[in-house]
Amino acid sequence: MARREKGGFWVGLAAAAFYPLTAIGKRVYLGAEKIPRQGPAVLVMNHISHLDPAVDAVFVHRQKRVPRFFLKASLKDVPIFGRIVTGSGQIPVARGSSAAGDSLKAAHQALQEGKVIVIYPEGTITKDPLGWPKEAYSGAARLALQNDVPVIPIARWGTNQIFNGYTKKFTPFPRKTVTHLVGDPIDLSAYRGGNPRSASTLREVTAVLMDEVTRLLAEIRHEEPPAKKPETAAETKKADSSVADVVKDPATALDEAAAAEKPEDGA
Repeated sequence: MARREKGGFWVGLAAAAFYPLTAIGKRVYLGAEKIPRQGPAVLVMNHISHLDPAVDAVFVHRQKRVPRFFLKASLKDVPIFGRIVTGSGQIPVARGSSAAGDSLKAAHQALQEGKVIVIYPEGTITKDPLGWPKEAYSGAARLALQNDVPVIPIARWGTNQIFNGYTKKFTPFPRKTVTHLVGDPIDLSAYRGGNPRSASTLREVTAVLMDEVTRLLAEIRHEEPPAKKPETAAETKKADSSVADVVKDPATALDEAAAAEKPEDGA
């Protein structure tokens, strides 16, 4: 039996705060054994609620791993929470600055050290009223292609029924079921032989990642996804620019890091 990855005091403090929070929903974990109990991995997930980071952190922690999220760098200055962010090894992103790309360097380093990175390629929660994933940014594809580690798709459903971030409706009762479904690692070997930083390759790999996450989500919901993504990432970023929420921040900054690295073919 694999030992739990050591997280230290600050990870323990975060767990003490998040575990009771996520108890407001019933949990169903399907395929959780596919998450490596040791060694590096990139977990690619959909994003439907501002509760997702806390719920997903507990999910990964229950698999004896310490999750690393991308988050807004200014959160390090928030009393107590900032210490948790720093002490638990989260990855800050200096949004809107030339230093944004440093977050990807930190992520590369974390993977080299055998850590688990959790990524929401959509950047923000989907605005689709039915909750299907929208068009995604390429940061997750960059990280996946530049590191030969397991890339694991995961769909989660139910957090949006507890807290809807756009209507601000919080409905904890009756208790909802939050389901995580873990897919098989995605084989990206066909994309590693060429130029992994080309815009065309990044677009294609991004689509591969999100198509698999969407397929898993459809399996949870027992529904067919729409033929076309609800909206583009750029449209959502513009529409959501006025929303400021600390809980949401861990899932909104990866686009800044990806934008700091220009595609090599200019496509």
